[in-house]
Amino acid sequence: MGYIIKPLVTEKMTNITEKQNKFGFIVRPEANKVEIKNEVEALYNVSVVGISTSRYAGKNKTRYTKAGLIKGRTNAFKKAIVTLKEGETIDFYSNI
Repeated sequence: MGYIIKPLVTEKMTNITEKQNKFGFIVRPEANKVEIKNEVEALYNVSVVGISTSRYAGKNKTRYTKAGLIKGRTNAFKKAIVTLKEGETIDFYSNI
């Protein structure tokens, strides 16, 4: 267990969730679809119909500040979009 890092709660993902009953998660890069499906079903007590995954590479970033040029890099990550059975939903805000 422990493949899910955090749920994706962005404006774009919220629109997809409302229209298509899909939920996004940031997952560990070595996780496969079967492992992600089992963990989502165990954590949220829902039935998963399908999963699509995509990998994102880290990008170089540069900022100009008073102190000079600052160079850095964003993290690489893997995203999983989980489709749930019709009528089921996940409430990310229930534990707040």
